[in-house]
Amino acid sequence: MSPARIAVLTTLAMIAFAGNSLLCRVALKATAIDAASFTTIRLLAGALVLALAARLHRGAHGAGNWPSALALFAYAAGFSYAYVSLPAASGALLLFGAVQATMIGYGLWRGERLGTAQLGGLGLAGAGLVALLLPGLSAPPLAGALLMLGAGVAWGVYSLRGRGAGDPTHVTAGNFLRAVPIGIALSALTWAHRSLDGAGVGYAVASGALASGVGYAIWYTALPALKATSAATVQLSVPVIAAVGGIIFLGEPLTLRLLLASAAILGGIALVILNRRPAAGVPPAATSTNR
Repeated sequence: MSPARIAVLTTLAMIAFAGNSLLCRVALKATAIDAASFTTIRLLAGALVLALAARLHRGAHGAGNWPSALALFAYAAGFSYAYVSLPAASGALLLFGAVQATMIGYGLWRGERLGTAQLGGLGLAGAGLVALLLPGLSAPPLAGALLMLGAGVAWGVYSLRGRGAGDPTHVTAGNFLRAVPIGIALSALTWAHRSLDGAGVGYAVASGALASGVGYAIWYTALPALKATSAATVQLSVPVIAAVGGIIFLGEPLTLRLLLASAAILGGIALVILNRRPAAGVPPAATSTNR
């Protein structure tokens, strides 16, 4: 691929990932749809689009597996329930931080060693997270923040499990298909609290079909042409895009706390990623997909 095409595809993928936060937040804030229904519809729409993409994509097949599907469902459900109360910007920042922390932590557990700059970056990111969650008028709701952190851990686990599992488009399609019945079970368990409307369903379909299904297909097309550090670094843009989108489209305020915490968390993670020297057998956290 030409550099221009790689840049366009990568940009579109990052916009799609950030779009998930915006679509979920606006659906759960401005429409009547409940979080369980949003999760199930998103998974179903994503499964259908990814199944079509897998049929059109020539590559090694991979059907996914149930443990990965469970991690995918845990991410999607936690993501939806968190956005009942979280602003789009704070949610995307917490999700991204938890994903990268999970993958960096896995590398450390497998024997990776951090240099001085990396340790400083890890400390900076941790301080930013603490500052974001400290009680105060502009702090995100704690319950929503914990749900989003859990969703990020689940997505980190899902990303780690996906390394070497086969063609990513086919594997992701298989995992989405497996996650659908788990989502239906969640909707059945919360049936008494179900709430649907046309707008909410539309946002859920857009989140699953476009921001998830098409977004992942685009990302996996561009990913082989990116260096590991480039793939990791470009994902730093996702919370920023979500924050800008939240301000423009959802009227969310840009607080000083969020601005400083974002700089600390994203800057700290960048220091760790850009200076990584993985130990033998440790997959870099570069190719995790966000949101």
